[in-house]
Amino acid sequence: MADALNNLRLDIIDTALGVVRVRVIGSGEPILFWPSQLMTSEMWCVQAELFAPHATVILVEPPGHGGSQALNRDFSFAECAQSIADILDALKIDRVHFVGASWGGMIGITFAATHPDRLNRAVLMNCTAAAANIDEKLQYNSIIGQARAMGRIRPPVTQSLMAAFLGPTTRSTRPEVVAQVRRSIEGMDVTSAAWAMESVMRDRPDQRSLLRHVKSHVLIVAGNEDCTAPPAHAVEMVEGIHFSSLAVLDGVGHLASLEDPQAINILIEAFQFIRSV
Repeated sequence: MADALNNLRLDIIDTALGVVRVRVIGSGEPILFWPSQLMTSEMWCVQAELFAPHATVILVEPPGHGGSQALNRDFSFAECAQSIADILDALKIDRVHFVGASWGGMIGITFAATHPDRLNRAVLMNCTAAAANIDEKLQYNSIIGQARAMGRIRPPVTQSLMAAFLGPTTRSTRPEVVAQVRRSIEGMDVTSAAWAMESVMRDRPDQRSLLRHVKSHVLIVAGNEDCTAPPAHAVEMVEGIHFSSLAVLDGVGHLASLEDPQAINILIEAFQFIRSV
């Protein structure tokens, strides 16, 4: 975390998916951030710096990631949504704004549809409501199988994941982002990583029927270089969610908050999460 975020509180919370570590910064109206799989709360550093002076920023280390309990099984998106509710209960928070990327964006759909009384507004980035197709399942099976066979995440698995996560603009012009993502990917426990990739990438549910049940105001963010959740997936989500809008960022792949954090901050501010920002 940046120096400005050193004054934070660590909470260890029991959830439907085991014990998770949560970083809490600031005070005021709460915003909960859930990152992409294979990433940690570090991916929200720039956003946390912006909002911590005005809001209670809740940075989740997802199950099996960072300081949270390792995964030892697959899981459902309903369990992820329940884990968000468990975190809010532990922190004594009734309603929250939600920001999710990739995995976080997908379970944001689940949470919005199944826990409407707990959600204010949501920003869902680089995600899809559709299940993986046959080609994607085969690709993910290959990546997961190689990682398990090696007992760690290293090349060539690293390269496959980097290509899935980062757009060509970032890979060629943002070396610090490339280095950060590589460290995060290769620092993962391979067992936890494999369970997460199976549950989130390969076996993710088709949630398109849930979209009409989302009643909150939602901003969908896509990257025009995202080959994992292309903008067409975001368009489909916007068409299914009544109170929603779409932003597509140029030169951005699958990790928008890392690839263009300032653009993400501008979008979130314009979405009027916290009036005093």
